[in-house]
Amino acid sequence: MNSVKRVAVGAELLLISPAALFMAALFLRNMQPLRYELAGAAHTIVMWYAGRPWTLWVLLIALPLAVLVSGSVMLLEWHREEEPNGARRTPPATLLVALATLTAGVVLLIVVRHMLAN
Repeated sequence: MNSVKRVAVGAELLLISPAALFMAALFLRNMQPLRYELAGAAHTIVMWYAGRPWTLWVLLIALPLAVLVSGSVMLLEWHREEEPNGARRTPPATLLVALATLTAGVVLLIVVRHMLAN
């Protein structure tokens, strides 16, 4: 894996991590009563995000949107660079970018759906 792909993968994962943390905290908070340690920690994370209005726009919309757009562009570009010999070996970098891009799309769908419901 060349250094450009390594940096791209790192950037994608770094940009999507705040939104993934929030979604995981929401899930964990609803799985157990708040008196349990894991649910309490998840509730603290959710309340930190809820107490700051900028987190919605920056961490839950702008960063996942950047990951969705850049990941889609990278995947299309890398698809064009594939070997013409027909070998379909998918490099780990491509899989990680695809996972980050898919995660960003799901996060954006959940956030936008929640915003429209309110």
